[in-house]
Amino acid sequence: MSEVGRRRIWQRSGRQMHCFILVYLLLLALPCMGFLPTFWSGVLTLSWDSYTHQYITEQAILNVTLETLGGTEKHQESHADEQTRLGRSFWRSVREVVNSNADMDFLNPQKSNPVYHFDSEHVESATVVLRELWAEILILVQAKNYPIARHRLGQLFHSLQDFYSHSNWVEMGQRSIYLHLLHPEEPAIPVAEKNTPTCMECFSFTCRNNLLPKMISIQKDPQLTTGYFGTSSPKPRGKCSHGGIWDSSHQEEAKGGINKDSTSPLFSPHHYLHVEAATLATEATQTVLRDLRDQVGYKSFLKLFSVKEVPALVFVIDTTGSMGDEIFAARRRAHSIIQRRASTGQPCTYLLVPFHDPGFGPVFKTEDPQQFMQHLTNLEALGGGDEPEMCFSAIQLALTHSLPMSEIFVFTDASPKDAHLIDAVKALTLEKQCTVTFLLTDDQNSTTESRGKGRKRRKKRSETLPLDRFSLYFSLSSLSGGLTVITTNSDIHSVSSIVEDNIAADKVTLLHKESDKALMSPHSFRVDSSIKSVTLHITGILKECILINPLGQTQSLLTEQGPLAELEHFKGLYRIRLLAPIQSGQWNLSTKCEGHITFNVIGDSSIDFLYYFATVTNDTHPGLARVEGSPVAGVSAFLVVAVTGMAPGVEASLNVTLLGTKGESLKRVLLNSSTSSSSPSHSTRELVGWVDSVPEVPFSVKLTGQDSEESKLERVSTEMVQPTHVQIQVLSFPRLVPGHSTVVRFNILNHGPARSFNLTANDDCGYLHTKELPRFRVDAQGSFQGEVHLHTPPTAHAGATVSLTLNVRDLKSPDSNYAVAYLTVVPLDTDTSPPFCFAERVQSSCPPTCNKSNWTISLAVSDRGHSGLAALQLEKGEGTLTLFLNPPPTGERLKEVKRGSDQHQAHRDQTTSGGQDDHHKARIQKGDPPLNVSKWVGSSEPLWLRYTSSCCFAEAELLVWDTAGNMKRCHLTSGEQRQLKGSSTKTSGPRQITLAAFFFLVFGLPWFPLL
Repeated sequence: MSEVGRRRIWQRSGRQMHCFILVYLLLLALPCMGFLPTFWSGVLTLSWDSYTHQYITEQAILNVTLETLGGTEKHQESHADEQTRLGRSFWRSVREVVNSNADMDFLNPQKSNPVYHFDSEHVESATVVLRELWAEILILVQAKNYPIARHRLGQLFHSLQDFYSHSNWVEMGQRSIYLHLLHPEEPAIPVAEKNTPTCMECFSFTCRNNLLPKMISIQKDPQLTTGYFGTSSPKPRGKCSHGGIWDSSHQEEAKGGINKDSTSPLFSPHHYLHVEAATLATEATQTVLRDLRDQVGYKSFLKLFSVKEVPALVFVIDTTGSMGDEIFAARRRAHSIIQRRASTGQPCTYLLVPFHDPGFGPVFKTEDPQQFMQHLTNLEALGGGDEPEMCFSAIQLALTHSLPMSEIFVFTDASPKDAHLIDAVKALTLEKQCTVTFLLTDDQNSTTESRGKGRKRRKKRSETLPLDRFSLYFSLSSLSGGLTVITTNSDIHSVSSIVEDNIAADKVTLLHKESDKALMSPHSFRVDSSIKSVTLHITGILKECILINPLGQTQSLLTEQGPLAELEHFKGLYRIRLLAPIQSGQWNLSTKCEGHITFNVIGDSSIDFLYYFATVTNDTHPGLARVEGSPVAGVSAFLVVAVTGMAPGVEASLNVTLLGTKGESLKRVLLNSSTSSSSPSHSTRELVGWVDSVPEVPFSVKLTGQDSEESKLERVSTEMVQPTHVQIQVLSFPRLVPGHSTVVRFNILNHGPARSFNLTANDDCGYLHTKELPRFRVDAQGSFQGEVHLHTPPTAHAGATVSLTLNVRDLKSPDSNYAVAYLTVVPLDTDTSPPFCFAERVQSSCPPTCNKSNWTISLAVSDRGHSGLAALQLEKGEGTLTLFLNPPPTGERLKEVKRGSDQHQAHRDQTTSGGQDDHHKARIQKGDPPLNVSKWVGSSEPLWLRYTSSCCFAEAELLVWDTAGNMKRCHLTSGEQRQLKGSSTKTSGPRQITLAAFFFLVFGLPWFPLL
């Protein structure tokens, strides 16, 4: 609840880091706005027990996800078991949302803009931003663009949570969430005028009762206010400040502040209301998640957070005439994977990108394995056969459409024709943390047969081609932690077994290194008790290979069969599988090779880790801000590590080693000995270490650990971090509107001497006008601001995402860096107004014995926007909902309503009494899928309903969608609750519509007869 598991921050040799932080705090002048972003912000502000954006977001997602699974599955498991079975992919997805939330405090352009934090009384404009984010999230989820939807969801959560910390909502005595923020039909509370004083002077750290009496009144003319922060918006006299020792506005009249960000009076004048604000923020976050779940459906909601999702199968395949054997091998391997996964029922994404010359694509992406197999079966090797091909264009397309941390397998026998894309492809690979493996065939004069066609095609090569034409493939696979295997057509099917090995659901890497030593060289990896299987992949040519287990037993793998492992050797690949029972402890491998060789050792375990580099921010918030792109070499940084899959409550000492390209140790990083993340029950935990100087050379990250029983573990993150002396920051992330142009601004930071750079820009949709800034000079430790221009064609589809990559490179050295911006296409006129419903009459006379009588409610639903009704579903209730073509008879009240509506719709035919059951259109009950009603009503016409239930069940809930995806939750109650006359709806909360509002809705709605 308060992240107590991570309070003991710097222990053992981490004491130097503790001293550094304490000294840093004494010297740092940091403002603080919003709930603290992450747990480490609580560390830096010494408010250990504060609720943070990270904690609130993690808990809300976890709770609603488990609640959703409870509604779709029958299971009886402990809370810890439930969390573990959510899968590694779930915790990675949660981490994406949390990071996006925290970035609102750390990154441009949001960190200093009061609109994104409900500061300086920008309530109305902040509300507009919230609704725009909500509309964009719906579009993205419906387009199955889940990674970008998670990013936007984190942004929405941050602003929404800030409202309760920065406003006077809690001080007004409100104990329920402010529904109007995301539901415009709900009652709104006005914001205090600019010239209206809101606060009194406060001269202490704790400010009690400093809001003016009228600002805490909920009964008579309530008004909203939020604190002014810093100098971003000039503070009018008498207004409230955000407050805290680092808010420069808190010394202006009225002095003090009202923020509830933390439990520390140094940073939060209303710290005593922190828990109340955090509770409401949590409720609001969970309400958004439940509304999202009900709006997009349970299946899409679980896909959004990658619940129990196994790794995607991503193929990039050359389809020229020489590739028949490769296509056949990919087809057989895919079939084997699909057959193996069929029994698990776990969701999976399948993606295929073909290429040749001069074309590539289109992308075929599906969650249906049979559709994927059919598409793969229809793929033929036709035409071409000559060098080179559009390989990097296809890989870029695959990266754009793949989920983060996907394994991508490329089948080709040709060099790349589009080598100019290598920087953009590397940027996308690192940003999405994907692994790219190349399966290359190099039979110089082989004859291949097109399967099923009986035709033979000879590769059109007039001369032997050099192997260095594949050098860019080796470079990309080495960077991403993949492999490049050069084999033959006859061995390609056997070699493709590494596809199955590498997309196992719980795959972890125990060793990944490259070597070119001709003499015997040692290599080691550690097997712990959580590992169920171990497979070694070695590319290149081995002369000798000796395996030694932890007990000292040996086996010469190239010359003998033994009890330790079995070896399969194909052209270009050695596949070694350890035999059961696998001994825990350190295994050693002594090898002699010819030329370059790559080792990759993988296992099957639930324990793995993620990481990012961070710096202590000195702008708007105390905390650890993620480093975008590659870290800066030669300077200090923090390394934040999230470990997944460890049993809750297990004590473990974990540390990190930075490894060079040959596997050599460059630097050891000590991590704190935290035992949990934001909750003791989480199966993920977050740790941090201090890197005094980031290495100047490329490196990978190795996690080592030991639990309380002295059992050791090791994991390796295979991608190579590329330290640099230049950074690039994206300053704007505009939405793309069909038929309009837009600008993306960026900033280049030079951490080296004065020098000249060039910048290249690339996007996957061809919207860019500006492709390159060929030469610009940046002073030593200076910066350069620039922009690129895009034009979105009128035919662009809403929900499409453009991946914009920016690469900056020193003209005289390899120094470079990258940034990736994801831009979403949104409609020009987005309908954000949900449908609404209202009751005409409730008929009920429920006796004490409830099972002897029924209650009935007659109602109508209509769409406020211009989209029209789409579907409805009975979410809760044990009764029956009947849909009618015409209004059902409900007595004198209906006549009154009809008279009112006729005044506005005199040209319409008089509605008939057709409310008899023989005129009904459909009946639905709880558990039925959403019913499509779009063909029955026009965009502004109402739909007539009647709900009947036993008196034993006094409540029901109806979900109504419009065609734009907006959803309304209509709450129905029996006539025993007389307030129904004033309200028949509520949206995930207790607030109800007033009687006056009810009459406004009734008489203002066009009442059309249904056709």
